[in-house]
Amino acid sequence: MTLARPMAARATLRLAALMALAVTLLSLGAMALQYRLVEARLMAAQRAALAADLAGFGALYDQRRIIALRQAIDYRATAATGEEMLVLLDRQGAVLAGTRAAWPEGVATEGEGFAVEPAGIILDGGVRWLAVARDLPGGFPLLVARSLRPVDETLAAMRRGMLGLFAALLLAGGGVGWLAARSVMRRIGRLNDLADRVAEGALDARLPGARSDDEFGLLETHVHAMLDRIQNLNRATHRLSDTIAHELRTPLNRMLQKLSRIEGQEELAAELKAEMRQAIRMFDSLLDISRAEADAGTGGGLVPVDLSAVVAEVWDLYEPLAEDKGLATGARVAPGLRVLGDRNLIAQVLANLLDNAIKYCAAGDRLELDLAEAGDRHVLRVADSGPGLPDEMKAEAFDRFTRAERDRGTPGHGLGLALVRAIAARHGARLVLPEGPGFTLEIHWPRLQQSE
Repeated sequence: MTLARPMAARATLRLAALMALAVTLLSLGAMALQYRLVEARLMAAQRAALAADLAGFGALYDQRRIIALRQAIDYRATAATGEEMLVLLDRQGAVLAGTRAAWPEGVATEGEGFAVEPAGIILDGGVRWLAVARDLPGGFPLLVARSLRPVDETLAAMRRGMLGLFAALLLAGGGVGWLAARSVMRRIGRLNDLADRVAEGALDARLPGARSDDEFGLLETHVHAMLDRIQNLNRATHRLSDTIAHELRTPLNRMLQKLSRIEGQEELAAELKAEMRQAIRMFDSLLDISRAEADAGTGGGLVPVDLSAVVAEVWDLYEPLAEDKGLATGARVAPGLRVLGDRNLIAQVLANLLDNAIKYCAAGDRLELDLAEAGDRHVLRVADSGPGLPDEMKAEAFDRFTRAERDRGTPGHGLGLALVRAIAARHGARLVLPEGPGFTLEIHWPRLQQSE
């Protein structure tokens, strides 16, 4: 049965996405570190410029006190570029000199002298400033500040660039990861397709084309060698079973004929005949399974068949048997469904399934048959409410001679479902065992195309 492989579950895509995200996050971390270094360097430059301004004003103050400081600030105010803020007040709070007509609101003086520390950041007119506010001897407040607009604009440009680079990295990483994942998935898909074909019974399936000289090529070589070994072992096993079946059918038939001439022990002879007929039927089933498996995937000998008509005919034969045993029956067969197949083999499949259901179900159980169209397949469903398959044998239910311990007293050899699987593989059909009470088997037949 082919296993579904949804895109969301593909580990290769997830791995590629994680790798792209990891590279992007590492790049983002490097950009964040660079951002902090540039920010620290720009702030250090502004602090150095502010320290130089304060040192110059301090030297003038030492020479001629407030008069020299006022003259210097007036001179600087006439050539102000808007990148500096200078304000000198008198004892009453009136402006003696400066680039502003008033002291900025909310700014308090702190510290003494013309040292750059302590310095703070103030907000004025929507612009950040690195400022030093002092009370000079005699009660003259002084404010010296440098605009941080160039720093903020530079950092804003860096953030925009980082955001754009982050998006570009995501797209590039995702694109490269997708291409890499697509290449890997294409090669893994070849192996998955091969596994699906082998699982459906085509042991002779192989990957076409030359194998590449890498790990995938080596894996394909190992898979082919494994399949060759499995196919050889399977052929040897089938040859052995075919030989046994052929060699034993003839003497059993001869013994059966000789038993017919025995007189006086009719009851014993009848029991021996029944046992021999059962053994012959087992050998016939083994030969049928071998022939179906040998022809699987070839398509030879298959002709257009009205699947609906075959199903209806077989059901008409077995429905009275089911009702005689006390089973409740029901059938829904869509008309006109056609497949490419062998009419006798299809009838044998359905006969085996219905015979098993009648044999293992008890009076009062229900037996249902459905045939409907589903996309490019016709789904034949046989379901009963009997004991079903034990959980421990579901995995090998279609193997030869598989029987539950509870059924050892029921006539049979455990070849019915093995024959069903072999004939289904012969027709390219898929078997599905849905979960649920009782026993249910679905056979998905390939729909016959109009041109066939």
